[in-house]
Amino acid sequence: MTPPADEPFVTAVKPLVDAIGGELIAPDRAQGDDVVLSWEGRAVVAVRLPHLSASLDHILAELRRRHGVPLRDLDRRTKQSVVRVLEQRGAFSMRHGVETVATALGVSRFTVYNYLNRENAERAAGPGAGGPEERGGAGGA
Repeated sequence: MTPPADEPFVTAVKPLVDAIGGELIAPDRAQGDDVVLSWEGRAVVAVRLPHLSASLDHILAELRRRHGVPLRDLDRRTKQSVVRVLEQRGAFSMRHGVETVATALGVSRFTVYNYLNRENAERAAGPGAGGPEERGGAGGA
């Protein structure tokens, strides 16, 4: 059995499942780590979650689609923004996360760490401190 595509609940959760790189499956096909979603007392659909490494690849592919060009073709400021988004989504808590992101952005691991350090320094400086450009600096890597 496949989940009914015309089921309103399935239609409602599909964008979320797609965004995380999961897969909708019929509840009777659910396995150990799958999440069965019920509505009004009946199992409607199950979600097969992606492996963590696949999640990072999925997030990078989504960012590429969102920007409309390969991530390596983005300008420095946009790459810094991408790193900020990835940090918020936990990409750098994964093993080899920095290396995977560096490869996708076409930069070195050192550059990714510079972007992260810059972001953390600006956050620590607090509101109103401004970025390096506002303070008269060149801005680093």
